[in-house]
Amino acid sequence: MTPPTDKDVSDVRDVREPGATSVDVVLPCLDEAAALPWVLDRIPPGWRAVVVDNGSTDGSADIARALGASVVHEARRGFGAACHAGLTAATADVVCFCDCDASLDPADLVPFAKRIRAGEADLVLGRRRPRTRGAWPLHARAGNLALARLLRRRTGLRLHDLGPLRAARREPLLSLDLTDRRSGYPLQMVVRAADAGWRIAEYDVPYRPRAGASKVTGTWRGTWQAVRDMSRVLAEPPVEPQVREGVRP
Repeated sequence: MTPPTDKDVSDVRDVREPGATSVDVVLPCLDEAAALPWVLDRIPPGWRAVVVDNGSTDGSADIARALGASVVHEARRGFGAACHAGLTAATADVVCFCDCDASLDPADLVPFAKRIRAGEADLVLGRRRPRTRGAWPLHARAGNLALARLLRRRTGLRLHDLGPLRAARREPLLSLDLTDRRSGYPLQMVVRAADAGWRIAEYDVPYRPRAGASKVTGTWRGTWQAVRDMSRVLAEPPVEPQVREGVRP
């Protein structure tokens, strides 16, 4: 485990200063018993982990609860269903999302939340940088590249990755009225945010080999299904964000 740098400690202290915005981290979870201890240990001090159990059979929910996380159960299968259940269960002003498979470090979200709180960006995404050759399979990387190009064509955004590590304010996220409950959820968030004129930023983050088998991009077939879901999202016409009292942007 890499020790925090002085900058990391400074960033965490800034998030926790008196009157600072609290942060919830949504962790969609399906059979991640092996990864949960490491992931939850990396949640920044003072933040809350919201583990959304999406039908695990390996005791993931019990492990998460024993380690101090808030646990939400979402019966409807799907990455988007789990993410959205976590978003609606969150109570903090700033909400982050992170995979629960130990491929991404929740501690890397500290500068994301800092930029959101400072009003420097409305949505911050993590650009994955593989730590090892096997961390990001070729077929998954190729699918991500193709979608990034399609996204640029659809919105004009010059993003490099559509990864799951991200942060934004809760109420504006809810105002996007996200409807996809499968693999297209992360992309739909970006597309609708772009249509709404949000300022979207990227941060480089380390990407590690995940614990266990991937439920989405572990195979060519899974990757193809994810690309199909996301292509459907890109074909949607622009949707006006819902008007919610006190919401910005």
